[in-house]
Amino acid sequence: MSDNANAGPGAAVATVVKLGGSCLDGLADAWWDDLAAYGRTHPLILVHGWSKPLRELNPRYTEPSAILRDRYGNQSRWTTPEVIADIKTVSAAMAEEVFARLSARGITGERLLGSEGLVKAGAGERWWWRDKQLVELDNLVGPITGVDPAPLKNLQVGHAYLVTPLARNEAGQEINTDADRAAAAIAGAAGAADLVLVTDVAHLLIDGEPVKRISAADAAAFRDKGATGGMRKKLRAAGEALEAGVERVVIGSASVSDLLQARTGTVITRT
Repeated sequence: MSDNANAGPGAAVATVVKLGGSCLDGLADAWWDDLAAYGRTHPLILVHGWSKPLRELNPRYTEPSAILRDRYGNQSRWTTPEVIADIKTVSAAMAEEVFARLSARGITGERLLGSEGLVKAGAGERWWWRDKQLVELDNLVGPITGVDPAPLKNLQVGHAYLVTPLARNEAGQEINTDADRAAAAIAGAAGAADLVLVTDVAHLLIDGEPVKRISAADAAAFRDKGATGGMRKKLRAAGEALEAGVERVVIGSASVSDLLQARTGTVITRT
């Protein structure tokens, strides 16, 4: 891939960086210095999570009832219109912080809600376990079915988008999506060469050992047999990004440059 979706021949290819909600406030000044330096030669699309900020906003998001498990074993945050509003509240605060850091380093920024024509989603699961019973619940969560990169009009060096990974379903409802998988879908649609999943763990671990490099096939096999929790979702997102044309996915907790140069973290490629 030599061109991104919204640029002409020879244009710099975008990089998508997913910022985990649990690690955003722990990123040091040097991390932002590196991101800004990288952004001077690559258009940036930042996709953020919100788990920790949402828990800090209201204690109810730490309660077990805030998380649902469907009949297939998949977990989801129980999302109502009120939760969507809270996600937007914490997203606005996060955007202010991110853009202040980038602006001080010479990078312009633009906030975009995924639900503003960028991310489309399908119908979500309606049957969930609650109080040890399977009940039908309205839950504004759904699988990503497509990304239209048209709203990413200003993909250029020195500029960064910050995407809040909400989506719009066929009924026109604004819904919650998984941030890692949204970042993967956006990376594929935008023609990004690289997807960087910045998290609070340094590497993928298999049998307690850090993995520096792994193929998509081996990552998928581990995802289905050994991975748990957040890492399982990240490996699923990595596979989806590679299938969509992204050349490599890197998972780790270091600077973007260190991760992309494979000095640390785990690199996942198609072969």
